Amino acid sequence: MSLFAISDLHLSLGVDKPMDVFRGWDHYVEKLEENWKQLVRPEDTVVIAGDISWGLDLAETVEDFKWIDRMPGQKILLKGNHDLWFSTKSKVERFFQEQGFTTLKILFNNAYRYEDLVLCGTRGWMNDQTDKKVLNRECGRLRLSLEAGKKLGGTPVVFLHYPPVYGSGDCPEILEVLHEYQIERVYYGHIHGYSAGYAINGIREGIHFQLLSCDYLHFTPMKIV
Repeated sequence: MSLFAISDLHLSLGVDKPMDVFRGWDHYVEKLEENWKQLVRPEDTVVIAGDISWGLDLAETVEDFKWIDRMPGQKILLKGNHDLWFSTKSKVERFFQEQGFTTLKILFNNAYRYEDLVLCGTRGWMNDQTDKKVLNRECGRLRLSLEAGKKLGGTPVVFLHYPPVYGSGDCPEILEVLHEYQIERVYYGHIHGYSAGYAINGIREGIHFQLLSCDYLHFTPMKIV
């Protein structure tokens, strides 16, 4: 079995929100499907770190999640800033069950064991955003996930949507939680296009960070282990 990760699929199979208006995103769903099927086997797991569907509610996401569900592997889904369809974890899980989706799980205030790893995470927050209420809530959710991970055992790996470090800046509050739990690896998304030139891919603050955005990875899931 292998663990893969990717973020920012920005699927719009059921709504009129094409991504090919952006440079480099032409025919990206076909590219992603081809690359995914070449790499991922049914017994593998893929973490999708947010900005999954442009649907504004769950009804508008059906075609997108049908597509994800039929891709090989089990998928663990993390909320991103554009995932407006996400209301509560229980509602989303009930929707998946009603639709007959069998390969989709939600990472939200919880954690999942994968061999010797425990997969934790939350949406996060960026260093240039100052809404302290949202920031404190995300720090709390990250702690809830990491505490759930401690109960499962294994080495914690964190997935965020927003980067806690970017360019010369960082989000001290998120970093404080990561250091508190001695996290060594963090994977994140959200950054696209030329902005990826300022993304941190490597070690900062004693933590190895890696960008997972779909276009940055050339529409190919990244193998974690």
